[in-house]
Amino acid sequence: MDKPIRSLEYTDDATKQMLENVRKRKIKFDTAKRWHYLTIYSMLLFAFLFFSYFYFMIAKQYSYSFFAMFSASVSDAVNIGLFAITAILYGAMNVLRQQKDKKEKEYQELRCEIVNRSKDLWKKEDHWKNRHLDFEVMKKTYDINLYHEKK
Repeated sequence: MDKPIRSLEYTDDATKQMLENVRKRKIKFDTAKRWHYLTIYSMLLFAFLFFSYFYFMIAKQYSYSFFAMFSASVSDAVNIGLFAITAILYGAMNVLRQQKDKKEKEYQELRCEIVNRSKDLWKKEDHWKNRHLDFEVMKKTYDINLYHEKK
């Protein structure tokens, strides 16, 4: 368990474990989000390189005939390589988007469950009145909003 969560004053051990789980899911979601954006930008870069290479090396020289352009593009290893990398990155981008969406859904569901069950989790009167201090720690340390259900 992470130190800031362990040191929460007005939270029992079961609730601390729930907060630890939501922290772990937030990390997984942030990591998936980073990888997704990395593949987006990589795919855009390689798509730009592919289209630039195709235009300057193939389309300009063989613009008189579609079949000559097609033949030149299929026989050029750099062109095929750039196209393959772009296609692979496009597929990876879609797979990582699905993973990111799944991890975001898991994170949001657990976070919303904590928000909805906060009356049960902070049962004692003094814990209920001071739960905002625990919420502040989660917001400042991990950027996890436990005040509202909406993002």
